[in-house]
Amino acid sequence: MILIETVGVGQSEIAVHSMVDFFLLLMLAGAGDELQGIKRGIMEMADALVITKADGDNETNAMRAKVEYQGALHLFPPTNSGWIPQVLTCSAVSKLGLDDVWQCILDYKKTAQLKSFFDNKRNQQSLFWMYQTIDDKLKSNFYTNESIQKEIETLKQKVVSGQVSSFTAAGELLEKYNLLK
Repeated sequence: MILIETVGVGQSEIAVHSMVDFFLLLMLAGAGDELQGIKRGIMEMADALVITKADGDNETNAMRAKVEYQGALHLFPPTNSGWIPQVLTCSAVSKLGLDDVWQCILDYKKTAQLKSFFDNKRNQQSLFWMYQTIDDKLKSNFYTNESIQKEIETLKQKVVSGQVSSFTAAGELLEKYNLLK
């Protein structure tokens, strides 16, 4: 079992989602952002959502957040694995709910294995990383090309001054890049 922890909401979660079997989203209740749009994209990726620090003065907030998240998750389309994302609460301080989180992961694994989901997911992950590698290499080659770097500087000024649209500038840069190859 390998656990990967990310720094927070952003591109890193999207990349990690494309390489893991189970995506566990940890949330803190009472932070004021339970259902804001910024979380929506990442919530759709979650196989389980766990409200942490569900103890002491925060226990009521955690239970309220759990209900809100359960309602929100039902609005998302069904998962390809057949798994219904779970919402749980836990507290590391009081050691409550930790066994439930682990059991949720095991239940997911069992469900996914019964439907041969992992094999299909591996295929999709492999394709994702093939395209990602192509994108990264093309972008790197484009931006490190000396001719393109010079042309970018020239066209940046034209775009900012309104002489050229951003789409025209991008088209010119891509055309020049294609001619260099």
